[in-house]
Amino acid sequence: MTTSRRQFLGLSLLGLTAAAVGCGTTSGTATKTLRYQGWAGQVIPPELAADLGYLGDVTLQWVGDTISGPQDIQSAATGQVDFGGAFNGAVVKLAAAGAPITSVISYYGVDKDVFNAYYVLDGSPVRAATDLEGKKVGMNTLGAHDEAMLDIYLQRNGLAKADIDKVEPVVVPPVNTEQSLRQGQIEVAVLGDILLDKALERGGIRELFDDFHLLGAFSAGTYVIRKQFVQANPGTVRTFVSGVARAIEWTRTTPREQVIERFTKIITDRNRNEDTEPLKY
Repeated sequence: MTTSRRQFLGLSLLGLTAAAVGCGTTSGTATKTLRYQGWAGQVIPPELAADLGYLGDVTLQWVGDTISGPQDIQSAATGQVDFGGAFNGAVVKLAAAGAPITSVISYYGVDKDVFNAYYVLDGSPVRAATDLEGKKVGMNTLGAHDEAMLDIYLQRNGLAKADIDKVEPVVVPPVNTEQSLRQGQIEVAVLGDILLDKALERGGIRELFDDFHLLGAFSAGTYVIRKQFVQANPGTVRTFVSGVARAIEWTRTTPREQVIERFTKIITDRNRNEDTEPLKY
């Protein structure tokens, strides 16, 4: 019997739930410290909140980096970290599978200025949804934002489920996605933020669709915390949520140059051997 990628994701989440229920962690112990995973070369809202002093006596403990929202929230569900963030669809799947998590605050979204776009090479024969059958679409992970947008795009353009299943989402590290497209290893590349800006500077690519024009402006991702941790640390969680909200608002109301300057200082001071040049984007 063959297993589709969607069935595989469901089975994986069920297995994760069993692990989450059975694992022993300290997430039910009162604490003012929040363990978390960061993103290389980026400043996430909780890190900014801590730097701005918005977390008060709550401290963050970095345990490593991630490149995947689903992996991040799985780590939160199993108690390896105290909070994690991912695309809302991945959060819903995890919660529906019985994982002991609760959403606490949205932290990223899509609008006319910030979005993910699906690009092909200028000379590509792919010009419509029907041209994607049998094609590889490179994205950072499966079961998250990029795959959901792809499925919605295909459905809205009239493809039947059997035809949608012929489109092949493949995992490609974000920093290698553009290169994989230009080398012909994939036919479509999902690009966003700095990776999109840099690819457009080099030229030779054409947009097929993007998630803003597909769905408009929307809140797309949520931070989750294990329920046991919330029950044991209500004050810590309230401080975290308030601090993250204030940090997000700070980025929205502060001049862009000052935001870049602050992010650069945060990354430089934490000494993780990261490149700060991309922050100008």
